[in-house]
Amino acid sequence: MFTLAEVASLNDIQPTYRILKPWWDVFMDYLAVVMLMVAIFAGTMQLTKDQVVCLPVLKPTVNSKAQPGTSGKADFTTVGTTTGQGEASMTTVSFGSTPTVTPDILLSRATSSQYQPTESGQELKKEQKDSSGRKTNLDFQQYVFINQMCYHLALPWYSKYFPYLVLIHTIILIVSSNFWFKYPKTCSKIEHFVSILGKCFESPWTTKALSETACEDSEENKQRLTGAQSLPKYVSTSSDEGSPSANTPMITKSGFKFSADKPMIEVPSVTILDKKDGEQAKALFEKVRKFRAHVEDSDLIYKLYVGQTVIKTVKFIFILCYTANFVNTISFEHNCNPKVEHLIGYTQFECTHNMAYMLKKLLISYISLICVYGFICLYTLFWLFRIPLKEYSFEKVREESSFSDIPDVKNDFAFLLHMVDQYDQLYSKRFGVFLSEVSENKLREISLNHEWTFEKLRQHVSRNAQDKQELHLFMLSGVPDAVFDLTDLDVLKLELIPEAKIPAKISQMTNLQELHLCHCPAKVEQTAFSFLRDHLRCLHVKFTDVAEIPAWVYLLKNLRELYLIGNLNSENNKMIGLESLRELRHLKILYVKSNLTKIPPNITDVAPHLTKLVILNDGTKLVVLNSLKKMTNVAELELQNCELERIPHAIFSLSNLQELDLKSNSIRTIEEIISFQHLKRLTCLKLWHNKIVNIPSSITHIKNLESLYLSNNKLESLPAAVFSLQKLRCLDVSYNSIAVIPAEIGLLQNLQHFHITGNKIDTLPKQLFKCVKLRTLSLGQNCITSIPDKISQLLQLTHLELKGNCLEYLPATLGQCQLLRKSGLVVEDHLFDTLPSKVKEVLNQDTNIPFANGI
Repeated sequence: MFTLAEVASLNDIQPTYRILKPWWDVFMDYLAVVMLMVAIFAGTMQLTKDQVVCLPVLKPTVNSKAQPGTSGKADFTTVGTTTGQGEASMTTVSFGSTPTVTPDILLSRATSSQYQPTESGQELKKEQKDSSGRKTNLDFQQYVFINQMCYHLALPWYSKYFPYLVLIHTIILIVSSNFWFKYPKTCSKIEHFVSILGKCFESPWTTKALSETACEDSEENKQRLTGAQSLPKYVSTSSDEGSPSANTPMITKSGFKFSADKPMIEVPSVTILDKKDGEQAKALFEKVRKFRAHVEDSDLIYKLYVGQTVIKTVKFIFILCYTANFVNTISFEHNCNPKVEHLIGYTQFECTHNMAYMLKKLLISYISLICVYGFICLYTLFWLFRIPLKEYSFEKVREESSFSDIPDVKNDFAFLLHMVDQYDQLYSKRFGVFLSEVSENKLREISLNHEWTFEKLRQHVSRNAQDKQELHLFMLSGVPDAVFDLTDLDVLKLELIPEAKIPAKISQMTNLQELHLCHCPAKVEQTAFSFLRDHLRCLHVKFTDVAEIPAWVYLLKNLRELYLIGNLNSENNKMIGLESLRELRHLKILYVKSNLTKIPPNITDVAPHLTKLVILNDGTKLVVLNSLKKMTNVAELELQNCELERIPHAIFSLSNLQELDLKSNSIRTIEEIISFQHLKRLTCLKLWHNKIVNIPSSITHIKNLESLYLSNNKLESLPAAVFSLQKLRCLDVSYNSIAVIPAEIGLLQNLQHFHITGNKIDTLPKQLFKCVKLRTLSLGQNCITSIPDKISQLLQLTHLELKGNCLEYLPATLGQCQLLRKSGLVVEDHLFDTLPSKVKEVLNQDTNIPFANGI
């Protein structure tokens, strides 16, 4: 046996799942429990009390007298003790006499022995006359046998199996109702949804986010009750003042703004949450985002719920159709023809079923329950197809709250929210808070401002190489409000801050002139843009995709320097928006580090006032350079790592060019250098990190050249033409294959910096020391064996590199180089130790001076 509690446990679900049980599911669960009770009650009654009592049908006869003797009395007693209710049946039913059979004699003898032998025949006859009923000549075992036979033959099968059918049908209905909670592919999603929903409902952030709307609603209700006419209240997510014009892509001022007449309903826009609550809320936003992406892809839960509802409806129709036909078959009386005449002696029996009336009432009750259950199933189907349950709109929540960006959802996510609404619509309202990006950004802002206080930001301010106050913020959820209270800040760097917003408070930072946006598509308010447009002088933008470049960058009319670092291949050049550079009327320096195959023609928009153009490619070959001809005012031009094989001819048209840098290209010959004679102002030529083999004699035509960089090439000698450049101050030929320094080097009387590190020099010509203006002399990593004593003539020498040579000692005349100190002498320690102690004291003078002052 099993208890009702054990069977009812089939219908039990986790308490947390009850929010997904609408009223009809709950009602059907209760009906299922009642049907279980009916089945168990009927089954218990059937097992304990159900029985059939049968009597043979006697043929009518004329002679109704009983046979003489005591057998009639004995037969009557036997029937009474066999069936329990047989005596009452025999007194009410009239039977005819039966033929005399052999067992009557044996039965009469067995029963007559129970009476006293002293009784007379007259008394027996008197008793026989007083008794009623007809004898059947059957013993107890025969009645038990025929009762069992007729129970199986005469009773309808439905009367015998009714409790079991009800139990089976009810279990099927229960399983159908809760199958979507147990099916592996849906139960995991449901469990995850219920878990997230409960956490969202109880999150302090949800309460905080909805509290402002609640305050507003309570004030409106109060005014309604008092009959006062309330002003229309709304939540504003944008600032009304300073809205950007159509051609200015700004963001509007966002935040919570309430119109209220009384201070009592004002709620602070920023509420400090507990750090733990804030982190939990952030985690919930991420969980909701991932759950939505996972569940919205399918509608399996919806289909499974519809399927199980259809199954229950079909089951209801089936049960009702076949059960209604059996109501009239349940009867108290039944005729039985067991065909066992050779064992009993009778062919027909009249039987009664003691549970007939009870079963009939239980069946009618069961049919009533099934009808109610079925109508609820039909209503469920009507609800499922009345509205599109695979779409859910938060329109009402958007109207009632300040989060107008809550998106509509679809498929299984929408269906689950519809089911939750049948339980309590407040769940969906509080859940919608975690679908809003505005809400998430507000949470980040609150947590960010709580963590990054003014004092903490002040500790992160440092001095850069230009001795300017600089603040670098990296991988934050936003820009802390306290940043804009640092009014003395000169440089602000924002890196990997995807939700950076620059508010109007930036106008307090009057010293701010340089801004870095590294993978940070910052949005600015109109007032903030106006300030940046008038005060910002230098802007660095580093990006991966062109879309990350803020559109307002090209509207900063007072910008002097613009640095763009990112992917700008030739196919996307038009996407850069360089046509907008025409608004940058004061732009002087344009720096582009990318993978260009041609210089965008729209750069010519800033050509009249551009003085410096830098293009750093990633090895992509720069082919089209005709646009350079229009940049007549460019004084500095850098084309680095552009795979140039020759010096571009367009450069020769830049009459104002003063510095040219063609670093890290593939230039092999520089015969075109003769055309540089037209560039009268060219003073610096950098051809380093190329593949140049020799220097043409035409280099003498660059009369005003002051700096020449030819390091990291393939030069094997220095032609005499180089030393005819009388204005040359800096000559760098490091890391080549030069074996000899020509004696003509002494002609460079203005030479101040000479770098020949990493070559094959073994001796130093004495003419080198006629360059008395030398300040830097780099001779490292060569094959030099000795340093001439004439090095003492270099009185202005401050830096001397000798490391990596074959020297055995250093000349003592180094001490006569008055400006040379040990910090400027790059040499091995053991060579330094070969100097006299007085010389070492002179070279260490800069180290001893602080101690002397201290004493």
